[in-house]
Amino acid sequence: MSGKRSSTRAGEGPAWYQTGIAHVWLPYAQMKAVRPPLPVVRTQGCRIVLADGRELVDGVASWWTACHGYNHPHIREAVERQLALMPHVMFGGLAHEQALTLARRLAARMPGDLTRVFFSDSGSVAVEVAMKMAVQFWLNQGVRTRKKFLAFARAYHGDTTGAMAVSDSDVGMHAMFRGLLPEQYVIDLPENAESAAALTRFLERHADELAGIIVEPLVQGAGGMRFHDPPVLRRLRDAADRYQLLLIFDEIFTGFGRTGSLFACETADITPDIVTLSKALTGGTLPLAATVARARVFDEFWSDDPKHALMHGPTFMANPLACAAANASLDLFESEPRLQQVAAIASALERGLAPCRDLPGVRGVRVKGAIGVVELESIDDLDGLCARFVEEGVFVRPFGSIVYLTPAFTIGEEELARLTDAVTKVVGAPWE
Repeated sequence: MSGKRSSTRAGEGPAWYQTGIAHVWLPYAQMKAVRPPLPVVRTQGCRIVLADGRELVDGVASWWTACHGYNHPHIREAVERQLALMPHVMFGGLAHEQALTLARRLAARMPGDLTRVFFSDSGSVAVEVAMKMAVQFWLNQGVRTRKKFLAFARAYHGDTTGAMAVSDSDVGMHAMFRGLLPEQYVIDLPENAESAAALTRFLERHADELAGIIVEPLVQGAGGMRFHDPPVLRRLRDAADRYQLLLIFDEIFTGFGRTGSLFACETADITPDIVTLSKALTGGTLPLAATVARARVFDEFWSDDPKHALMHGPTFMANPLACAAANASLDLFESEPRLQQVAAIASALERGLAPCRDLPGVRGVRVKGAIGVVELESIDDLDGLCARFVEEGVFVRPFGSIVYLTPAFTIGEEELARLTDAVTKVVGAPWE
């Protein structure tokens, strides 16, 4: 699929846009060729309002974060109250109510004995912290051979060095950094008898080198929105127990209702040893992440030896504004029918995207929770495809060969239908 260039051009837009655009470095973009980004002046509900007055229905909830929609009054009011009291205070030697309340509430919602919460400010850092925890878990026991990780094909865990190392560089964007990154092991997910046997053979040879196994439960997000079933995760839990490994669930994308349960690990009815959270943690309001560990992991750091402490401390960890937003977001999960809304979105996505199955160039359509995916044979011009969606009044950001929808859980029926109709129209219409 290819297309002509259109949308906002350099030199257009308000003065702040014209004078500032030449000084930013955009994410995941070849700056010489990329279309200028759309100038946004306001967000509300599921809408993005552009400087020229156009309103776009947001189909991706700002990289899967705005689960309650934009500007939810309950979250906004909580942040405003906290701003008047204390926008920030360091978490070293000091503590505050919002962080401690959030830690208690997260521990209460997580399965099993996932009871210790370490805060940071981005998903990638949460993964880095999880990896440090896992390696030091063994070092504190005097085991110095377990410093590697097992990850899986199509995995994506972030863009920092350690997170890149456990992402699949063969299909991702990190291949050029192989010489920089620590070498980790990447094999296929144990989705069938053959790959399950391969996992066993691998662990028989390499378990003594491993600190843990890291996986995105149920959905591998940025690696292609690939789904797998709960038995895959139970195989990993069984394998981790058999070979005495820590099991890390990266729930940065899947956490907080996106797959249909509050956390993906609940669907598999297992308790991982460490869980990473971010994205929807604050309802898409402020940056915040958390790495949550089971008691047995924390216990290996509880010592009279200062060297057994976890030596990590992001400057803005447990930021009070972000924690206030996260507490307000949890309020909404407790007081409003978010999981029922996700179930309704799943049904609507199934119906709305079904016509795409019969379109030329479509390899498949799949839905899990509030995630709808149309996989194409190829996309030749991602920027052009994005521009076509804008022309249809929606914001959808394809990647690779994937067109996907991850809307806010509060999206209305008409807005959701507008998204699925736009996908069907754009995917199904050859254009120049």
